Amino acid sequence: MTLRRTVLSLFLLASAALPAAAELSPKAWQPKSGDVISFNVLREGKPFGSHAVKFTTDANGALVAKTTVSLKAGLGPVTVFRYKLDATETWLNGQLQKVSGTVNDDGKKRSVTASRKGDALNVSGTDFKGVAPAGIVPASHWNYAQTLTGKLLSTEDGEILNVKVVNKGRETIKAGNKTIEANRYLMDSALDVDLWYDDDGRWVKLAFEARGQQIEYVLANFY
Repeated sequence: MTLRRTVLSLFLLASAALPAAAELSPKAWQPKSGDVISFNVLREGKPFGSHAVKFTTDANGALVAKTTVSLKAGLGPVTVFRYKLDATETWLNGQLQKVSGTVNDDGKKRSVTASRKGDALNVSGTDFKGVAPAGIVPASHWNYAQTLTGKLLSTEDGEILNVKVVNKGRETIKAGNKTIEANRYLMDSALDVDLWYDDDGRWVKLAFEARGQQIEYVLANFY
């Protein structure tokens, strides 16, 4: 697997049993307007980029989650890889209403738009066009519902991914310059990725290994 495919796979992962509809978990952290989740992305302990999710409320009172990912790898002063993802999710009354996303993967561009119709999601993406299952969850990781589902919707191209999760138990980790207790989950898909959520269901860490290199998300802020 190339580094490019490894990085790309990171954003296409999730979990275990499919709920009736895509919803924000009522037992998990409920983001509000002004909240931000921000990570520094490291490769072998060195800067690789950033990943941030910013939350706002629109005129209809819907929660809007905007994800921005920017990664860059190089050999000395020469950049050999760039990745840029922008994605937006809209949630109303705890249910997913629409999704849009665009990605520039080292010059290869893809996109997706999706909107709710009844209990389904109509998807138009580079890699998939059709109706998604009612319980689909966007592959953006901030939503703790990923630990309760077996399918994800790629925010890059609309692909529907079958995945599963293994609960690895509790660990003490450092997040946002604090030491906290967190719950660790192994996301089993094309690439094994570990995700950590705190006791309120907030996403606080991510890590995986690819081609012998360790990729780690380090929480930059703790609100």
